[in-house]
Amino acid sequence: MQVNILTKEDLNQFKTELIQEFKQLLSNCDNSVSNKSRWLRSAEVRKLMSISPGTLQNLRINGVLPYRKVGGIMFYAIEDIQKMMEGGKS
Repeated sequence: MQVNILTKEDLNQFKTELIQEFKQLLSNCDNSVSNKSRWLRSAEVRKLMSISPGTLQNLRINGVLPYRKVGGIMFYAIEDIQKMMEGGKS
């Protein structure tokens, strides 16, 4: 049976490497989450598109802009907004 002795310096080096790896994983996770599943509230969508509440309601009713309702709040995926705007330009 082999016994390895760890020094304080070994533990400090391990800690530093572990923290660096966690930071890298978290930054990769934050980028992928913010780019893929960002949701906006109605007021943010109206401001972004410069439209009135009634126009946004018409987009919802006509099925042009998909949404999710959580509680009493409407949420819109940025991807859906971009698709709708690209479709409107062509």
